[in-house]
Amino acid sequence: MSHVPVVLGLDFGGTKIAASACDLTGTRLASATISSDGQLGAQASFDRGIEAAKRLLDSAAPGRALAAVGVSTFGIPFDDRVELAPAIDGWGELPMGRALRAAFPGARVRMTTDAKAAARAEARWGALTGCDPALFLNLGTGLAAGIVIGGEVLAGGDGAAGEIGYNLRAIADVGLALDQRTPLEDMVSGQALTRRAAGLQPGGTSAGAVFQAGQDDHRLAGLVTDFINELAYHVVNLAICLNPVRIAVGGGIVRSWDRIRPGLQRALSAGVPFPPELVVARFPYDAPLLGAVALAVDAARGAGPPDDAPRHTNNLRRVMP
Repeated sequence: MSHVPVVLGLDFGGTKIAASACDLTGTRLASATISSDGQLGAQASFDRGIEAAKRLLDSAAPGRALAAVGVSTFGIPFDDRVELAPAIDGWGELPMGRALRAAFPGARVRMTTDAKAAARAEARWGALTGCDPALFLNLGTGLAAGIVIGGEVLAGGDGAAGEIGYNLRAIADVGLALDQRTPLEDMVSGQALTRRAAGLQPGGTSAGAVFQAGQDDHRLAGLVTDFINELAYHVVNLAICLNPVRIAVGGGIVRSWDRIRPGLQRALSAGVPFPPELVVARFPYDAPLLGAVALAVDAARGAGPPDDAPRHTNNLRRVMP
C-alpha cells in the first residue's frame, strides 16, 4: 500500500458538486460528480459534497494521507462566510474555511471562486497558457470572469475582481443599490435564461434546450438574441478595458457555442480597437475543478499563504493564494 500523500480538488457549483483525488503532481486518480441538491439548503448541500469527497478518497487512495484540499465555489469564500453567493439559499452564511478544516483535519485548505479557479486551470494547463493578459469568461448557472495577468489570476481588493454578474445594465441603474436594480447575472446566465424562457415555454427547460428550440421558435429566438447581445455588450467593454490577448469561454452554456460565438465575435471585431482571439476553453466544463486541484497542489508544495493566515477579513488577498 502506497503512503505517498494525495490532494483533493472540490468544486461546489449551483447545480452540481465535483471532486477529484490526485497525486502531488495533479495527476487524477479518480473523480466523482453529484447533484448539489440546493433545494435541501446550504448545509445539506455542503455536507453532501464533503461526504462524496471522503468516499472518493477512501476508494481511490485508501490509507494515504491528505496533504491539501483546494476548493472552488460560487461566491467569494472566507473562513466564516461566503460573499455574493445567491445560487443556494443560506450559502452565504456557511463558515466555509472553518468547515473545510474541520472536515479534513491536518490538510492545508485553499479556497477561491469558481471563475478564478477556472482561469487558473486555463492559464496553467489550458487555452490561456502564455497569454498575457487574458480573460476567462464563465457562462454557467451564473456569470463571472477571471482575469489573468502575468500568469496569475487577479483577486481584487476584496476578492471580487471579475464579478461582472453585478454590472450595471443601463444609465438608469447609476446610483441604485443592488436591490433596486436588475444586475447583469439576472439577465445573462443559465439560470436567468431558464427562468425567462419558462414564461414562454411552460413546463421548464434547460438553457441548452432554449438555445436549441430558439432555432424554430421565434419567441425563444428573440430571447437568445437578447441574451447574446447583452453579453456581447459587456464582454466588448471588458476587452476594451483589459486589452486581453485571448478570451477563453467555459461553463455549461458553451454547449451552445455554435449559437453564441458568431454574435460575440462580430461584436469584438467591430467594437474593440485590438480585438482579442476568442476561443472555447480547453476545459470547458470542469475548469473550476481543475483549478481547485491546482490550488491543492500548490498548497501541498508550500506555495501560497501559511495555514495560519488571517481568515476574518474583507481583504481576500490575505486568504487566497
